[in-house]
Amino acid sequence: MNLRLNSEFGTLKAVLMHRPGKEIDRLTPYNKEYLLFEDVPYLEAMQKEHDYFTDLIKQTTGAHVYRLHELLIQTLSDRSILEKLMEEALKKSGLPDFKEPILERFSTAECATVLTAGIKVHELKRKIPKLPNKELMDYAFVIPPSPNLYFQRDPMAITPGGIIFSSMKMEGRQREADLLRIIFENHPEFKEHVNKIYPINGHDNPPSIEGGDVIVLSKKAIAIGNSERTDEKAIYHVAKSLLAEGTVERVYEVHLPKKRQYMHLDTVFTILDENLVLTYPDALNAVLQTSLYTLKENNGDKIHIKRKVLNESLLTVLEKEIPHLEILSTANGNPDYAMREQWFDGANVFAIGPRRVISYNRNIHTNRALRSMGVEVLEIPSSELSRGLGGPRCMTLPLSRARV
Repeated sequence: MNLRLNSEFGTLKAVLMHRPGKEIDRLTPYNKEYLLFEDVPYLEAMQKEHDYFTDLIKQTTGAHVYRLHELLIQTLSDRSILEKLMEEALKKSGLPDFKEPILERFSTAECATVLTAGIKVHELKRKIPKLPNKELMDYAFVIPPSPNLYFQRDPMAITPGGIIFSSMKMEGRQREADLLRIIFENHPEFKEHVNKIYPINGHDNPPSIEGGDVIVLSKKAIAIGNSERTDEKAIYHVAKSLLAEGTVERVYEVHLPKKRQYMHLDTVFTILDENLVLTYPDALNAVLQTSLYTLKENNGDKIHIKRKVLNESLLTVLEKEIPHLEILSTANGNPDYAMREQWFDGANVFAIGPRRVISYNRNIHTNRALRSMGVEVLEIPSSELSRGLGGPRCMTLPLSRARV
């Protein structure tokens, strides 16, 4: 495993996922918007759906499924890492004095759950009767939960040139990216294979970028969405690092409308094979501004890149990068069904091999259209998983694929 990917559709060999846990049960009708949810899922049903998804990947591909919670526990066995993560989490809540009592009374596995699912004052009092003198309501969060953590695509991205560790736009999700970065930079299975592209060393508050905006077009080209979650400055820094590394030769910046249905680039389209793309109807033509970054000069200490604004749609860009391009619209272009199925991420399927995808079973018209194009569609139950407004691609972070 070299933690570099040269396609979106090579046969899957290893993937990182997170089984929804107690953090989902923290959602209420009153805090869901603050925690970036639009609904309150039923955890037990959600876990059954996620387990079905995980088992389907294992049975149909033989790929190794890494579980975030297990990797986190293994990484936290290093006491210095555990102390650092707990200190940072409590500092963001303005409660650094709670660190020592928690570390004294909680096991490593319990600390891993605290860092993902959060913890409330009354829960702490069960183990720590004498808390530091703070006037806090019993049901206040000492550490807030991370209910979006089952969307593993966003906190990190793997490109042909190396890893982009996300700098999340929403403060409530930044700890997700912190956890993945700590794991991959310290876990013995991964740390020797990390070639970090972003963030740039020395940048304490790097511009935001999220993994859902990063799509590998080919061995030599990637596209990054300039969206409501990814900033232009971050794209520039990523482009500079990738082009300097040398594997990638072209980085496209795709300017997305600041609308919910265009939250990330992977909600607009996904690549299913060397010449097949699935997209929301007219989305590719609606994206009218793209920019191309290429290398201008690299003589070691001096790296310059050039940016060219392209007066052409995203569709035109894809036609240049993907020979004999075929476009399939969600719900086969039917405007009513496409709009309905796009709300549940019809274009966000997970490619586990060439023309082989996992899709939500509720997107029946899109799945039917995919099969008509010769795509093998494996369906997963989705009544609860879809409530977070993310699709199968959003829930998976491929770590290794067969090269194409």
